[in-house]
Amino acid sequence: MTVTAPTTTDWLACPGCTALVYRKRFRRALGVCPECGHHSRVGAAERTAQLLDEGSRVPVDLPSPPEDPLEFTDLRPYDERLREARRSTGMEDALLLSTGTVRGRPVVLCVLDFSFMGGSLGTAMGEGIARAADLALETRTPLVLVTASGGARMQEGILSLLQMAKTAQALAALDRAGVLTVSLVTDPTFGGVAASFATLADVIVAEPGARMGFAGPRVIAQTLGRELPEGFQTAEFLLSKGMVDDVRPRSELRAVLAGLLGGGDPAPPPPADPSPLLRDPAGLPERDAWESVGIARHEDRPTTLDYVHRVLDGFHELHGDRIAGDCPAIVGGMGSLDGRTVMVIGHQKGHTTRERVARNFGMPTPDGYRKAARLMRLAAKLGIPVLTLVDTPGAYPGPEAEERGQAVAIAESIRLMSQLPVPTVSVVTGEGGSGGALALGVADRVLCLSSAVYSVISPEGCAAILWRDGAMARQAASALRLDARELLRMGAVDAVVPEPGAGAHTDPAAAARALHGALRAALAELAGSTPSELLERRRRRFRDIGHNQIRRSAR
Repeated sequence: MTVTAPTTTDWLACPGCTALVYRKRFRRALGVCPECGHHSRVGAAERTAQLLDEGSRVPVDLPSPPEDPLEFTDLRPYDERLREARRSTGMEDALLLSTGTVRGRPVVLCVLDFSFMGGSLGTAMGEGIARAADLALETRTPLVLVTASGGARMQEGILSLLQMAKTAQALAALDRAGVLTVSLVTDPTFGGVAASFATLADVIVAEPGARMGFAGPRVIAQTLGRELPEGFQTAEFLLSKGMVDDVRPRSELRAVLAGLLGGGDPAPPPPADPSPLLRDPAGLPERDAWESVGIARHEDRPTTLDYVHRVLDGFHELHGDRIAGDCPAIVGGMGSLDGRTVMVIGHQKGHTTRERVARNFGMPTPDGYRKAARLMRLAAKLGIPVLTLVDTPGAYPGPEAEERGQAVAIAESIRLMSQLPVPTVSVVTGEGGSGGALALGVADRVLCLSSAVYSVISPEGCAAILWRDGAMARQAASALRLDARELLRMGAVDAVVPEPGAGAHTDPAAAARALHGALRAALAELAGSTPSELLERRRRRFRDIGHNQIRRSAR
């Protein structure tokens, strides 16, 4: 048998680390260096093949691009540059449009190709994105955009600039219709593409190291006359600043897309009898309120993420408020509850000291409430229920939170929850502290676990203010009537979810099963309600809080 020795053409140098990589191995790795993980640029045709199921692609014709509308000439005539780009890429313009499936889920897929004049946004691409949105709207199919661009096409002048408005309008139409949009950001994505359709998608996922921004780093550095921070405008930087939902390697993108695209939403099955929800205060044992506070704060008590990974299938966490940051004290994302897609949002404390410090002890900043609001609006757009898990000592009280509008963020979250046109269920799983808890607690059904507490202020804070003695916290806890039995008696919660043993921390698996049953039961009660019915009952529920107690006292 004759063995052919590899030649120099069988190898290539990684653009990231310059290591020599066997070309076939590089292709098998989808253009990712096995040595350093650098994600090389991929053409539109190759990218499309990587994402769509084999044999599912159906090409969609794009409009004929205009031939040099400004008769523009720089060092070379524009029409000459166009002819060269078409000859070298085999594409008519920098966009490849297709329909197909991703692990069986149908999509409309738009892929930009940087090798065609830097993936620049011109009239042909703008019209192509708009037509793709029209097709997604007509077929009620999610739109997936894969971006790679240096910005607007200067050779088409003002006509290219106005494509930003055209594409923004196209995505706005999908917002109104409730059609999911997903953006996959690859390197680089700048200028008019970043400032229009790339960042207007419902979910933004970036490849590692991908850069995105309005102005390129060279322009910024030259304008400001200073060095930029290490990693500036990279995917990892953008994730820390709340601008993207996730950073995932190329090998995981198909799975991520399939999870986001989801499947059908069957009606929730009827709850098993007997009901897992306790509605009679007499069915709950009397408990010392201060004892409940201690159990609710137990460091081993399950957190939102503990419950989510036990209760939901295919949970995908989404990050960032798309304004300033990604508060780690609030987590949220989409998953499946018994085959039904839901949006889950909750406070996250952690267990160890290191985790609790990293999560700010479950005390959200304004970024956290604005992230929650973004996810609630996405749920409303997609018509999926919102489930919130409340466990916080309160909103973060630091000066930086006040500077960024903590009170406004909480108020807006309360108002938004009161107006969501989808079923909402809130569960106090641990500590419900003040407005920081209520910001996630305005729901159609408000439940609490049997060892949870919910109050206007912590017992320590109440004791310090009213007794002027923090040692009176036990008495304050009793006076505040913050335990589950009293909360149910006063109508602050609609039902209580019994915990196993001495508390959820003693058997997290059993606690998760109880929560699962409670969520099923609550959603089943809300099934079939119209948005207007949900809104009116929700309004009436909170309107009657306190008023009923006043009427009973007057008798």
